[in-house]
Amino acid sequence: MADGKKLQPIIIKRIKKSGHAAHGGAWKIAYADFVTAMMAFFLLMWLLGSTAKGELDGIASYFASPVKVSLMGGPGTGNSSSILPGGGRDLSKSFGQMDSGDKERAAKVMGAQMAQEAKARQEAARLDALEQKIAEIIKSNPLLSEYGSQIQLEKTTDGLHIQIMDQQNRPMFDTGSSLVKPYMRDILREIGKALGDVENRIALAGHTDATPYGSGERGYSNWELSADRANASRRELISGGLPDDKLRRVEGLASSRLLRPEAPTDPINRRISIVVMTQAAEDRMAPTSLPVPTPDAATTDVETSIVPALQIPAEVTKTTTGNGG
Repeated sequence: MADGKKLQPIIIKRIKKSGHAAHGGAWKIAYADFVTAMMAFFLLMWLLGSTAKGELDGIASYFASPVKVSLMGGPGTGNSSSILPGGGRDLSKSFGQMDSGDKERAAKVMGAQMAQEAKARQEAARLDALEQKIAEIIKSNPLLSEYGSQIQLEKTTDGLHIQIMDQQNRPMFDTGSSLVKPYMRDILREIGKALGDVENRIALAGHTDATPYGSGERGYSNWELSADRANASRRELISGGLPDDKLRRVEGLASSRLLRPEAPTDPINRRISIVVMTQAAEDRMAPTSLPVPTPDAATTDVETSIVPALQIPAEVTKTTTGNGG
């Protein structure tokens, strides 16, 4: 160190080498999904390219309106020249092919069903409007609103049921009589006025409770009494404005259809039932037409059928004796 210079420090750099960090495997899953999707796409393109035009049109028509294609047939349901392009027997000619007659019948059936459904919707709308109309009449009329608790409106599968019921201190008729009380006359005439322009036919029935009828002429029972009360109600409805030809049936049912079977002598069982019938209910009540014998046949087989009664929403208790009320 005689020359007076300082020695420089020696710096040694040591670089530590390490392995590369491991890559994640998520990209492999994404790549596998992409390859699967591409394979499915190419398979779809191959199938579309190898399918006959009639079959393609049939597939498109099916997804556009599957019911129509199933019933009426059309392109792709069996009218292509061959299921397999390039040759082969056309199996569609043997299975599923509909001729013109079948298509015409299927179209008529479908048209009839659609017309029937549209008619049923219109009929339901008319009955809803009628129910609201009668409810408004009862509510707005001071004479009827007092007896609103005795008037029941209910829609069933047979139509609109209007039931006018007795109460303990408010009978519709005198005991054992078909003479209409004044307030009952007002109710029936107002209902007759409301039903005057209804297109549907009407069924009318009289009901009594299960109290035995013990007076009057011999053989006169609650069957006759309920029928007389129904007929008296019919006259009041007509006086209110109901056309006579709108009535389809007037009958007396005595206590065969109690509103409260658990209380057979309850006054509520004594009632007048008015049914504004649907077309289906009217068809069930219509008598079966009988064939006219031909001169060539000495005898003709005649089929008879029992027309089911209206479905009144109450349990049925059958009686064999006359009833009171």
